[in-house]
Amino acid sequence: MLDRFDPRLDADFPPVDRQRLIGALRQVLPKGALLTETEALRPYETDGLAAYRSLPGVVALPHTVEQVQAILRTCCELGVPVVARGAGTGLSGGALPFPGCVLLSLARFDKILEIDADARTARVQPGVRNLAISQAVGPLGFFYAPDPSSQIACSIGGNVAENAGGVHCLKYGLTLHNILKLEVVTIEGERLTIGSEALDAPGFDLLALMTGSEGLLGVVTEVMVKLTPLPETTSVMLAAFDSVERAAAAVADIIAAGCIPAGLEMMDGPALRAAEDFVRAGYPRNAAAILLCELDGAAADVAEEAGRISQILHTAGAVEVRLAADEAERARFWAGRKNAFPAVGRIAPDYYCMDGTIPRRALPQVLTEIGRLAEKHGLAVANVFHAGDGNLHPLILYDANREGDIAKAEALGGEILELCVAVGGTITGEHGVGREKIDQMCVQFGAAEIETFFALKRAFDPGGLLNPGKAIPTLNRCAEFGRMHVHRGELPFAHLPRF
Repeated sequence: MLDRFDPRLDADFPPVDRQRLIGALRQVLPKGALLTETEALRPYETDGLAAYRSLPGVVALPHTVEQVQAILRTCCELGVPVVARGAGTGLSGGALPFPGCVLLSLARFDKILEIDADARTARVQPGVRNLAISQAVGPLGFFYAPDPSSQIACSIGGNVAENAGGVHCLKYGLTLHNILKLEVVTIEGERLTIGSEALDAPGFDLLALMTGSEGLLGVVTEVMVKLTPLPETTSVMLAAFDSVERAAAAVADIIAAGCIPAGLEMMDGPALRAAEDFVRAGYPRNAAAILLCELDGAAADVAEEAGRISQILHTAGAVEVRLAADEAERARFWAGRKNAFPAVGRIAPDYYCMDGTIPRRALPQVLTEIGRLAEKHGLAVANVFHAGDGNLHPLILYDANREGDIAKAEALGGEILELCVAVGGTITGEHGVGREKIDQMCVQFGAAEIETFFALKRAFDPGGLLNPGKAIPTLNRCAEFGRMHVHRGELPFAHLPRF
């Protein structure tokens, strides 16, 4: 991993007169809304992928849409790159500043503007925390369904940028499935409304295009989210297995039986033991893997479904199946899963969190292959993932102070992503591509597809000023990656079935 912005990603922007830029921005921003000193810029040099760092030129902190428009118009006129930033919890380097850019923080856009219980919607600004929406609408009998593990801190604007999911995305969908409308400002400062309050909008589905676009197409200034009624009953089941492969196979069995839990999560032995030591969730420490299966709905339906899934789990080889006895135990079960990432951080100096998605049927084979790759590179891996929809989060443990470990972690992470592609999956599920996975985009897509991505970006951002160097690799970079690739001339993972 790099402690600087990779120069191979640099776009060809003309030099900028920094003092002229600062002077122009001070004309459109109030006092205290523009940071220019190095010490004030340091907190913005990275996001959740902290091994990548780069200082922005300045940081702008607007609090009105008009100020956002003015900032973008100024940057467009001067040819200055802009990187929009939310809470900075992203794990793919998506908010990593481009050297010398204007970092546009939406942190002050933190208000819930309107709650319409009858329409089951809420209008929120992009800096509103994910969890804050559910806290605000809970007394009215609703919640906001997408719930990333970072929901206590991550912002809705960032969720839209990465199309975030969470433990309940199996039943309730990703961010895309839980929003209706966006207000967006283009690089020229034009305000657009994308989507509508209705279930559909005329014309092309630009809402789907904008969601997950990682800030490459426009800056989101308002989001209309859908609210979901709180279920009558919620129940969580814990199943322990003496084999990771059996636990993975049980996931496919549950879905194949027609059961769609609200959440279906898996943790392997290293991850569950780390979580148990950290949270005291009540996990069986000697298990090779556990599944957490949440059911919600009418009480009679939940009871019936719990009986069916319990039988499926026993048939699949579970050595223990336990239903949370009360709300407190249910909360502990989920606390372990929600805190798995920080828990793993206690057992290794550093870890590298990957994010890929595979067909559910491929889970047993892919987990076995991840173990083989980890042994090959001499690094340990703890697996935590949204098993129900095949979204993997292998956590690669390493020590940044040990020579060669960072390079090994990057190489192992790249091979895990390429493994996902090899079995018919994709290199991301909810973290986005950002800076981290840009080389693996060359594995996932061909030259014609990548050029189509660039054509879409040019339609919104002709000068390429919004979040440059992220998500879409240049064809030259793909050619270089192909020359450098360790599997040059080989067919990686050819021994695995493609699902």
